[in-house]
Amino acid sequence: MTIKPDFSKNANQAATAPAFFSVWDLHAYYGESYIVQGISFNVHEGEILALLGRNGAGKTSTLRAIARLDNPQTRHGEIWLDRKPLHDMSSYQAAISGCALVPEDRRIIAGLTVEENLKLAQIAPPIGWSLERIYELFPRLRERRTQEGVTLSGGEQQMLAIARALARNIKLLLLDEPYEGLAPVIVQEIERTLNLIKEQGITTIIVEQNAIAALKLADRAVILDTGQVVYDGSAKEVLENEALRAEYLAI
Repeated sequence: MTIKPDFSKNANQAATAPAFFSVWDLHAYYGESYIVQGISFNVHEGEILALLGRNGAGKTSTLRAIARLDNPQTRHGEIWLDRKPLHDMSSYQAAISGCALVPEDRRIIAGLTVEENLKLAQIAPPIGWSLERIYELFPRLRERRTQEGVTLSGGEQQMLAIARALARNIKLLLLDEPYEGLAPVIVQEIERTLNLIKEQGITTIIVEQNAIAALKLADRAVILDTGQVVYDGSAKEVLENEALRAEYLAI
């Protein structure tokens, strides 16, 4: 059961303290289609949450609503990040507040090198994530720093997209299909990087068709079906529950 965030004067007490990130009764549309139908869930700081479901379940629409990239006229509900109401913000304001979406197509900027892509996103002066720190996490990007970003391999572009998000000193990382089109060995490298990011205390929500890989990485899972939450619990339980996976994930 998801408890609505409590930001009253007593919210600093353990019994009423809100989760680090909360979605409450979120409704969202894609065009005229009613996609997200009143979902609620919490994510704790530093946790990795796998947001799963069949195609059309509402996963990407949920990420877009969190990042404020959908139509605000067709969105309802509350979204809180570190006690700030993202639901009252524009996409730019949400980004400044620490929310970053890495879309499926990665959006690497053509004509710019790897380092220029990173510097464009970086807060000035850098807070927490200097270029040196980013290159320590992504040594391959250091090797490619003078190469045009769009000429990188698919896996390297995914690393650059994640690194560019980190450069903004984020609190919440939203990943939409980060393993799409990548070889298994590259997927393992991305997983290793995401675990290192978790160690830095960054909260991550991952939407991924490779549900098994996402579940092995995640602490918890939320499963959507026709725009509603049908499961909210441990990722391990989903891995071990064949009937649950067959019914809602077709695996």
